[in-house]
Formats: sequence, structure tokens, C-alpha cells
Amino acid sequence: MNSVTFKSDTILLTTAIIWGFAFVAQRVGMDYIGPFLFNGIRFALGCLVLLPLMIKTRRGSDNRSTSDNPEYVKTLVAGSAAAGLMLFGGASLQQVGLVYTTAGKAGFITGLYVVIVPLLALFFGQRSTTGSWTGAILASAGLYLLSVSQQFTIAFGDFLVLLCAVFFAGHVLIIGWLSPKMNSYRLAFIQYATCSVLSLIVAVLYENLSMNGMIRAAVPILYGGVMSVGIAYTLQVIGQRRAHPAHAAIILSLESVFAALGGWFLLNETMSLRQVSGCTLMLFGMLVSQLWIFMTEWKHAYIPNDS
Repeated sequence: MNSVTFKSDTILLTTAIIWGFAFVAQRVGMDYIGPFLFNGIRFALGCLVLLPLMIKTRRGSDNRSTSDNPEYVKTLVAGSAAAGLMLFGGASLQQVGLVYTTAGKAGFITGLYVVIVPLLALFFGQRSTTGSWTGAILASAGLYLLSVSQQFTIAFGDFLVLLCAVFFAGHVLIIGWLSPKMNSYRLAFIQYATCSVLSLIVAVLYENLSMNGMIRAAVPILYGGVMSVGIAYTLQVIGQRRAHPAHAAIILSLESVFAALGGWFLLNETMSLRQVSGCTLMLFGMLVSQLWIFMTEWKHAYIPNDS
């Protein structure tokens, strides 16, 4: 492993750790304020963290004509808003789900978006690999052990987080289409702002807004907004510049492991042997799905075709 690869992997691993422990912050924050207010504030903080980077990249950009092009601006705003709407759906379902489930379980179930992405891509005419189907089967079996009871019912919180994983998968597909065409920081800023505004609107309409609650939830909010949304996103962008996409996805999927570790270490959450087995199968399914992509691309790059 060369120094560049090691540096990228270290940055991405740091990102996964921050995201994993964010589940703990999100869970603790629900003790003081509502889920929509929590999301509204943390994504607003994420916007503030990205604002200096947006200004810096604009000042350093030599291609002003592109950013001032009306079609570019229209696509940027509309696409980012659509991504923000998907992010709002995923983050809201996850945050409400955390009221009813543990940080560890939520981390693993959310991680299913890695498997769901290639399956959703089928609706856009993209074929899924054998690895994707194998990973989906393993992850589904793991989800059954983790969340489905012997009476074939799934806990309400786990179900909400499962729906959140579908929204996050759709979000990944939208970002995958937009990111090559747009400035990353502007794209992130607009989608975070969209998510924040929508969350705050719902909070004002349906939640009890308490200044005392916001003060008591200050530490979880700051972690969720500054560390998880602002800093971790920036680290992801930096880390993925030199990392293989499939390799990066494998490392980032470890956030589910750190969510479980954080829940166990900080919140005294425990899992039964059945649930631990489910988590293991789900993680294995995520890794198989991504490793298959990595190995397929490596084979095409380094093994000559005899035909």
C-alpha cells in the first residue's frame, strides 16, 4: 500500500467513525428535542461549515462562465433540491426511527443502502451483478435475524429506518448523476439547506419548540451538524479523490460497525446472539456487494482478455 492510498483510507475510515458515532448523538438528542428540529438545526450547521469552502472554490475558479450559465444554475438548483428532498425523507425517517430503536440497529439497517442502490438502478436500465444479488440475499437474511420477530413482525423503529435506507439509496443515485456535472460544495450546500428548511417547517408545525431542550441537546446537535454533516462530508470528498470508488464504499460501510460500538460503549445497548448474527450477515452482504464490483473492475484492468 503506497502513502497516497494509506492517506485516503485513513481519511475515509475517520469519516466512517464520525458517521457511526453520529447515530449515538442522534439517539441522545431525541431525549431533549423532536427529530425534525434536531435535523433542521444540524443540517443548518452543516451549511455553515460548507459556506467558507464554497466561497473559497468560487474565488479560485477560473471558469466563471460555467457557474454563471443560466442552464447550469437551473440544473444545479433543481437537482440539488431534488437531492435535498430525498435527503429530507431519509434523514427524517432515520431520526424518527431512532426514537423507537437502538443506535446500533439503526446503523446496520441504514447501511443497507449500499445493497439497495444497484437494485434500484434496475429501474433506470442498469444491470445488477451477481455480487449485488448475493449481497442483497445475505443482507436480507441478516435483516430478518436482526429485526423480524418469530411472529414475522418487524419493530416500528426498524421499519422506519429500513424505509430511510431506500431514500438514501435514491439519494446516492441522484448524487451519482449530478456530482460529475456540478461543484461538489454547492451541490452539498443546497441539498443540506433544502433538508434543513423542510425539517424546520415540520418542526414548527408539529413539534414543541423548547429553548431549554435545544440548549440541553447542544452537544449532540453540534456533533451531528459540525462533525457528521460538515466535517465528515468534506473528509469524504478529500478521501475519495484518490481512492477507488468500490474500495471507498467498503470502508464507508463500516459506519454501521462503529454505530454498534458507539451504542454499546456510550449507551449500554446490547444485542442478543440472534441480532449479532443478523448484523454479521448484513455487514457481510454489504462487503460482498462492494468487493464484487472491486474485483470485477480489477480483473478488467489487470487481466488481459484472450478473445
